[in-house]
This record gives sequence, C-alpha cells and structure tokens, in this order.
Amino acid sequence: MAYVNSSRAASFSLADRISGFLAQFKVQMARRAVYNQTVRELVQLTDRELADLGIARVDIPTVAREAAYGK
Repeated sequence: MAYVNSSRAASFSLADRISGFLAQFKVQMARRAVYNQTVRELVQLTDRELADLGIARVDIPTVAREAAYGK
C-alpha cells in the first residue's frame, strides 16, 4: 500500500525552499567576495613578495580559490 506522509511534504514549503536558496546564495556571495579580495591583494604584491610567500604570479587564482572555497 502506497501513501504520502503529509507532515513531511508540508515541512518543505515554498517559503522554506526560498529561504534555503537565499541562505545558500549569501554563502556563495561571501565566498566570492573572499576570492576577489584575495586576488586583489595578491596581484598588488611584487614578484619578490610573492616569491617570499612561495606563490608564483600564475598561481594567484588557485591560491584565491583555495582561500575562498577550500581544497
């Protein structure tokens, strides 16, 4: 016999889904802001300063991605 548990279906209302989407959107925007800020700061460094940090200029996007989103 098949049946639907109405209490579970009601727990995922449209308002819940919109709120979840907005929360995830805010998290993604914050991560993107960290990425952009990291890139801006690293681009301003000289090649010597980057070398002292062990970062090649070509690796800046990768370093920024790891800082914002993890490995």
